[in-house]
Amino acid sequence: MALSDAQVQKQINHMMAFIEQEANEKAEEIDAKAEEEFNIEKGRLVQTQRVKIMEYYEKKEKQIEQHKKIKMSNLMNQARLKVLKARDDMIVDLLNEARKRLAEIAKDPASYSTLLEGLVLQGFYQLLEPKVIIRCRQQDVEMVQAAVDKNIPIYKDTVKSNINVRIDQQRFLSADICGGIELYNDNGKIKVSNTLESRLDLMAQQMMPEIRVALFGANPNRKFTD
Repeated sequence: MALSDAQVQKQINHMMAFIEQEANEKAEEIDAKAEEEFNIEKGRLVQTQRVKIMEYYEKKEKQIEQHKKIKMSNLMNQARLKVLKARDDMIVDLLNEARKRLAEIAKDPASYSTLLEGLVLQGFYQLLEPKVIIRCRQQDVEMVQAAVDKNIPIYKDTVKSNINVRIDQQRFLSADICGGIELYNDNGKIKVSNTLESRLDLMAQQMMPEIRVALFGANPNRKFTD
């Protein structure tokens, strides 16, 4: 039995509605799938960027910490250098004060003549030469000659050897020094400096560890004291 036009149209409309419904459901399914994939990708990107940001700031934090350590180390080194400079300046001032006091020794003839005797005899023993030339301040010539005359017999008796001593009357030590003598062998190539300043410098060099301990206390970082 043939369908009427109305029936055909109705079936067509029904089929179109079904197709449209299927299309809508498929579109919704695609949208849902796309939304899910979008959210997954967005989450992945967000997590990736979050990790990168965290790594960036961790790196920055480490750089800042390292910079702070370097800065602190530089400041500590500068402070340490300033302390060492201040200590060295204090020692220099101390030695300068000692040099000023040396000048007072030469003003006491009795003490100074005794000191000269010791410096002369010590110079003889250091040189151990048969001929010795002595230089001194011009104002000390008489005292030095007396010290030489007194010590020649002592030296001869100890060393069992003769010694000829001459005071240089052409070249004197500077009047600005505190006192003492210089001794030379006959050709002037060997020198023993026994001026008061040189003896102070030698003593300061030998006693510098004790001087530092006396002024600043023992160094806690020093393992050995001998």
